[in-house]
Amino acid sequence: MRYASKETKIGPKTVQNMKLKWIFEAQNDITATPAIYNGILYFPSWDGYIYAVKASSGSLVWKQFIQDLTGIPSTGLIVNVNVTVARATPTVAPDLGLLIVGLYGPCYVLGLRINDGSLAWMTKLDAHIDSLITMSGTYSNRAFYVGVSSLEEERSIEECCHFRGSFVKIDAKTGVILWKTYMLPNNNGQRGEYAGAAIWGSSPPIDVPRKLVYIATGNLYSAPQRIRDCSERENNQTFPTNTTSCVEPENHSNSFLALDLDTGNIKWYHQIGGYDVWFFACHNISSSPDCPPGPNPDADFGEAPMLLTVKINSTRKDIAVATQKSGFTWALDRDTGDLVWSTNFILSPSNKSTTAGGWVAMEASTGKVLWSLGNPSNASTQGPVTVANGVVFAGSTNNVTGPIYAIDAKVGNILWSYDTGATIYGGVSVSDGCIYVGHGYKVGLGSFNPAFSTGKSLFCFCVD
Repeated sequence: MRYASKETKIGPKTVQNMKLKWIFEAQNDITATPAIYNGILYFPSWDGYIYAVKASSGSLVWKQFIQDLTGIPSTGLIVNVNVTVARATPTVAPDLGLLIVGLYGPCYVLGLRINDGSLAWMTKLDAHIDSLITMSGTYSNRAFYVGVSSLEEERSIEECCHFRGSFVKIDAKTGVILWKTYMLPNNNGQRGEYAGAAIWGSSPPIDVPRKLVYIATGNLYSAPQRIRDCSERENNQTFPTNTTSCVEPENHSNSFLALDLDTGNIKWYHQIGGYDVWFFACHNISSSPDCPPGPNPDADFGEAPMLLTVKINSTRKDIAVATQKSGFTWALDRDTGDLVWSTNFILSPSNKSTTAGGWVAMEASTGKVLWSLGNPSNASTQGPVTVANGVVFAGSTNNVTGPIYAIDAKVGNILWSYDTGATIYGGVSVSDGCIYVGHGYKVGLGSFNPAFSTGKSLFCFCVD
């Protein structure tokens, strides 16, 4: 979720007056949420460019072709893409005059001069052939914090897996790695050991007073034989005794973690859901002896935690909240990692039907569902929501209409919508009475979904 705290022009009473102001055309899909700084939008496209565009007019300020800029060839691993690309929202380091962005393979982070997009530095974060950056990093006190993910989950049974997820702190001025913390024990590059625990969603929040950065991780791709045997024993019991009995202390998959800003040391961790080993080649396959035993829920955290301060029984409490692919939202104590509440974010009963996605509002102090809204276009809702002055902006992946919605944050009613004509997979940026959103997702994993469609436009809508 994104929160546009300074927005005043857009609100529940004015958003119905929002009109299309301009459209910028790239050469392929745009799934990243644009970054906005000093009246300029910064975003990558799956065409291999990073763009800087005037927020007021949609006119091009500069563009840089990543492959030429870096000399890094395409990995060839992304369907419908034959160039080197970034997929994450760039991060602005204003005091350094830099724009920092990770590549969607190979696993490099780039520091670009914000005035013209020229390359200041580039740093390789991981040597694994399938490693890459999917999340948007966070800039704080001249440092850049970002997680490492991979596409190794897509490998064959014979090839998978030995990638280990990690979290990295970089000197934002020079690109030098200051520390790197792995989420799993060292497997020495060998299959049949721990692999996975990618860090791939949204931007990691930083708690400056506590000197901590908070992250959430993905599932395992593989596990040692002793862990597989443990899961088999649990599966063979009529009533499993303990969902976490097959989770060892150094396995930080499907976990919340708080890391020390200075050292990268783990202050606390909270593993959620127990054993979870999953990769694509074994999806819906149970007969192969090389596939891991179940359960295999693929219950990643696809987003970083949100840092909230709430009142519980009249007592102020700082919590970290994240939603998991299991269908649960979890709130943990920021100091200890102890569970504060958890809620299954099911849609509330209604006389309307949907076979796909929707949106849910929850009470932050308890997890109580306040309202829910099924997607009217009957499609999934993959992108993050943006909240601005009482309005929630969200997109739909519907491949024909590609609608963007403005929803009343208080009650969940749709206040405004616009059909962009192609799948919306990313989020919305908000600034000074205007919103900005890209469309199209028919590359990579999106190419396999018949309900997704390609597009190449960035839209600007403004209130009158």
